[in-house]
Amino acid sequence: MVTKQLRGSVDDADLLRADSLAREIFSDVANKWAFLIIESLGEGTLRFSELRNEIEGISHKMLTQNLRMLERNGLVERTVHPTVPPRVEYTLTEAGQGLRATVDGMCAWTHRYLGHIEASRRRFDA
Repeated sequence: MVTKQLRGSVDDADLLRADSLAREIFSDVANKWAFLIIESLGEGTLRFSELRNEIEGISHKMLTQNLRMLERNGLVERTVHPTVPPRVEYTLTEAGQGLRATVDGMCAWTHRYLGHIEASRRRFDA
């Protein structure tokens, strides 16, 4: 994977540019699994198995990939406890908590307009 670099100041991060780091970050976090992981971890620290139980339909592979991506982007902190077997916990970082406010807004928007969207889809598909 080629990591994009920020050129210039943070203010120059342009989501519309194909080579923008900001666009890559947006792409990383704007997926259904990342949203659901962030929402689940917003309530507190969880183990891998607890997260998997919280998020219906997520596979082991997708949960692993998304947790690694969120950790790489500094949104999730992974803590390994030296026990047998090892206990691994995940929690949101300060940046992750900040993103959670946006995720909460998206969830509220979805609840508010779910009926409208469902009706629009029925009309469109008819």
